[in-house]
Amino acid sequence: MRTEETGHAVVVGAGVAGMLTAHVLGQRFSRVTVVERDACPDGPPAFRAGVPQSRHVHVLWSRGLTALEHLLPGVVADLEAAGGTVIEAPAHMRWLSAADWFSGVRGSHYLSISRERLEATLRGRILARPTITLTDRHEVTGLVAGRSAGRVGGVRLRERGKGGQESTARAGLVVVAAGRGSRSGQWLSELGYRAPVTERIDAHLGYASRYYRRPPAGAHRWKAVYVQGNPDVPRGGVLVPVDGERWLVTLIGQGDQQPPVEADAWLAFAASLRSPELAQALTGTEPLSDPVAFRATANEWTHFERAERWPSGLLVVGDALCRFNPVYGHGMTVAALQAQTIARRISSQEPEGAAARAAELQKAVAKCLRAAWAIATGEDSRYPSTDGPAPNRLDRMQQRYLARVLAAANTDPVVSEAFFAVLSLNRRPETLLTPRIMARVSRRR
Repeated sequence: MRTEETGHAVVVGAGVAGMLTAHVLGQRFSRVTVVERDACPDGPPAFRAGVPQSRHVHVLWSRGLTALEHLLPGVVADLEAAGGTVIEAPAHMRWLSAADWFSGVRGSHYLSISRERLEATLRGRILARPTITLTDRHEVTGLVAGRSAGRVGGVRLRERGKGGQESTARAGLVVVAAGRGSRSGQWLSELGYRAPVTERIDAHLGYASRYYRRPPAGAHRWKAVYVQGNPDVPRGGVLVPVDGERWLVTLIGQGDQQPPVEADAWLAFAASLRSPELAQALTGTEPLSDPVAFRATANEWTHFERAERWPSGLLVVGDALCRFNPVYGHGMTVAALQAQTIARRISSQEPEGAAARAAELQKAVAKCLRAAWAIATGEDSRYPSTDGPAPNRLDRMQQRYLARVLAAANTDPVVSEAFFAVLSLNRRPETLLTPRIMARVSRRR
């Protein structure tokens, strides 16, 4: 029997994963409340402390764009109107892979836009629905036990500022999408559940980014630049167009070669990459900000889906479930895929039914992670200083083969199409092992 409580869903976190989840829950629940610790004021998009990675390059691969458009028809046009740019990779780019320059091949496409503008656009679309509300400047301090055993029945809240007033929001379903700072494991332990295992692989990559004023259209033949590092030169850089007629440039370094934040040293780092082209593009271009750093790039998957006991009425998604090294650009795409999965699973269920099947939902959203996790951890484990399980013999064979795939993809259109289909999450990694691809790869040394 539906009550006001069972028909209410609480989503913790107003980022991409949280807002998309709130949108799909709003199709089945009579009321959805999104709780966000940061301020989310109306008006121009602004940096939020809860999304520290937002000041660095973000891309939404073609698979994510398709999922986003399915969830919110017309949103891609809205994002382009807001200043986002759809880029064909590598056709619209100067892209130096770990092997060589991409040349004369096609791949996939992605949307380049600032994270702040993307989130503001999603909030504007989703919060226009009267049954979905945003409670910002409130921090979730724990879960509330349900009225019957084995259930989560809401969250405890504390207002940020104004004396820190505390309250309780009861709900039939709680979805934690609180990002990298989520304390879901601790909250479960407080309710008597065993803390899940977290798998962690850290290549110690670091970023330092700054904005530039974008030159007039036609000043360059390309739209973006990507100079990748390799084991010999573990330094790289990305330049992409974003809203506000700006360039966003992110420099990347591994281990003890972290990019600096001092302006002169930052430019010197850019000039030290395997190609001078990115640094040359910045010559004479007006910087709009000082460099800012980001170092929390470890891959971490907390395996809630493996829990022996899982309470009804609880679901963990987005970075609160699994976060990837941002360099591969998969986080937002995975968030959109998880929202699609939730929508399919609850499309024929009443709210109480969706809450009762939370364990099944948790396993389903975890499946969305597999390909992105394999790509990120497979690449990051190449570095000798990476913290995490050492690659076994099979892993090393796969790494050598994928290095040859990448080398072939630079100039072979068939291999390039297959490679980018995997990178954009449109196909699974094992599709690179088909006889046709393997035969073409074997010709390239």
